[in-house]
Formats: sequence, structure tokens, C-alpha cells
Amino acid sequence: MSSNITANWSYPTSVKLGRGRIKELADACKSLGIKKPLLVTDRGLASMAITRNALDILEDAGLGRAIFADVDPNPNEKNLEAGVRAFKEGGHDGVVAFGGGSGLDLGKCVAFMAGQTRPVWDFEDIGDWWTRASLEGIAPIVAVPTTAGTGSEVGRASVITNSETHVKKIIFHPKFLPGVVISDPELTVGMPKIITAGTGMDAFAHCLEAYSSPFYHPMSAGIALEGMRLVKEFLPRAYREGTDLEARANMMAAAAMGAVAFQKGLGAIHALSHPIGAVYNTHHGMTNAVVMPAVLRFNRKAIEEKIGRAAAYLGISGGFDGFYDYVLKLRSELGVPETLSAMGIAADRIDELSAMAIEDPSAGGNPVAMTLENTKTLFRDCF
Repeated sequence: MSSNITANWSYPTSVKLGRGRIKELADACKSLGIKKPLLVTDRGLASMAITRNALDILEDAGLGRAIFADVDPNPNEKNLEAGVRAFKEGGHDGVVAFGGGSGLDLGKCVAFMAGQTRPVWDFEDIGDWWTRASLEGIAPIVAVPTTAGTGSEVGRASVITNSETHVKKIIFHPKFLPGVVISDPELTVGMPKIITAGTGMDAFAHCLEAYSSPFYHPMSAGIALEGMRLVKEFLPRAYREGTDLEARANMMAAAAMGAVAFQKGLGAIHALSHPIGAVYNTHHGMTNAVVMPAVLRFNRKAIEEKIGRAAAYLGISGGFDGFYDYVLKLRSELGVPETLSAMGIAADRIDELSAMAIEDPSAGGNPVAMTLENTKTLFRDCF
């Protein structure tokens, strides 16, 4: 396969994958009827060349030059309110969500909340709460990922942290799904090694948990398997050689696949990682990678056969044990801390974290039912 991977997909939305395709940003906006977009990104990306270039492309096409970047690494409702205010005061009619998970999640939520009068927490991913939303005034979204991990560019939800309770809430609506995605691997070339590793392991965790979840969704299971294979083949390459565009493009595909697959469910990796991230502000993907082996051990009796099949597909011998050893090897190759203690977290709040974990929506998809007691044991195992 050459490094010049390009493709146009219309599943699960219109995805334009390939190097240099950021040039199509203005056309993507126009195809959705956007005349005055607001580019939403995070503080770290605001001054970077890739962001300035995107703004140049919009400005040159007569679409103005507007940016909102007051976004925390774990975006919260205060960032959201400020973003909606900027959107309304600027008279915008669409959002370019630009960045990693935080910029994408907040951008999508700004476009959605621009049409709502109720508070954002009324649209948490519970039952059919999403039907409370007013459809009028939800702005169209173009998503431009600059990392290869969360897959938020093809997701129908955003994770927003409640700044008072420090709990991450999943806000869901079908209209969160961007109308056009531009996945240009050249935008991910500047990612530092630690972010390449963390976001790549996030994609792997999405695929692994979706594949392992007990719910029936064969389409998602198939996508999850191939997503894991792409990570296995291309994440070490992208990590070693950041300018390897073939590896970068394949990791963008794997990230999107992880997010499509986890419609089938997530599990304990995410149920543990969300409270840790909310309380200690750790990198989500890196936290996933740290707790992954402990969760595999925890779930072993329920997934042994399934993981054996995955191992065979991935060309790993030795069934579950072979797969487990592969995960350990991959982690050490990517410089992932071995335990939560090694990540700099003290084991003094296990009770509180466990209580948060079993309340996390991801907990329901774990192959082994999570209780307060077995979750405390699992957390201790992660230290």
C-alpha cells in the first residue's frame, strides 16, 4: 500500500480521507450550506500552523475567519456556554470542529446547544432523553480530527465534564454526527510521541471493548476486529516515525472505526478511565492503556474464547494469553506507565473512584457485571 491513501466514505457519514485534503474544507462547509463558520478548537492548537492554515482556507473562500479556542483538555459546561455565546454573538451558521477529542467534542456540542433552551445535562445519554431536543437551530458540523484516537469525528455524542461534580457526562443526539469529516493525515504528523501513543491506545481500547462487549452487533464486532489489526500494524510505525503518512492515515481509519464500533458498548477500561480523568485530569487514552491489562484479567473468564478468535485474526499465537502478552509488549513499546502509581496517582481514593466507575455508562457494557466490591478490587489491581 502506498503512503498516498485516499478514500471517500459515506459510512457512517461523509468522510474524506487523504493527505492534503484539508484544502477541501471550504467546499465541505458550502456543501452543508455553511456561510459563516466558527472554528472550535482547544487552546494548545489555537496558534499552531495547521490551525492558521485552516482559517486561511476559510477566509480565502469568503467564509470569514472566526475561532473559539477557550477549551479545556476535558471540556466542561463553562467552555460550552462561552462557545455558544461566541457562536451566537458572531452570527455563525455552522461549526468546524477542529482538533483532538476535546476540540471535536466541544465543537459538536456548541453546534447542538446553539439550538437549545434547556441545560446541556438534560440531553445526557439516558433512555430517550435526546428526544427532548429542539431540532430547529442545531447548526451543521464539519469535523477535522488532528489526532488519531477518540474517533469523535464520527460519533453521535460528546463527553462534557461537569465542573462542579467532576463527573464526565455523555451528551447524545443523532445530530451530533458531523455532516462531513476531513481526515488529513498530514494534520497528525506534528503529534508528540506521547499523544500518538495515548490516542492510538484509545482507538485500540474502543475496538477491544466494543469487540468484547456482550451485546449483539455483528457489524460493530467486525469493524472492531479490523480496527485492532490496523492499530497492531500501524501504531508502532506512527510512534517510531511521526512522518510516516501511510501509518498516520491507517491510524485515522482505526480511530474512526473504534468510534463506529463502540455503538456495541464499552466496558471497564472506560468505566475506570473516565473517573480517573475527571478527578486527576489524566490523558484519557493513556489512562485506558494503563488499566487495560488489569481489565483483561478481570474479564478473562467471560471473554477468553472471543479473545482467542481475535488473536487468531491478528496473527497472534497462544489464544488469550498470547493476546494479553501482546498488549503488555505494545504498552512497553509505546512507553505506557505500567500502573496507576507509575502514572503518579495515589491509591487513596479508590472507594470514591469505584463508586463513580459503576455509575459510568460504560460499565453496563462490561462482559463481567461490575459491582462496588469487585470494582474496588479491580482498581487496587491497577495500582
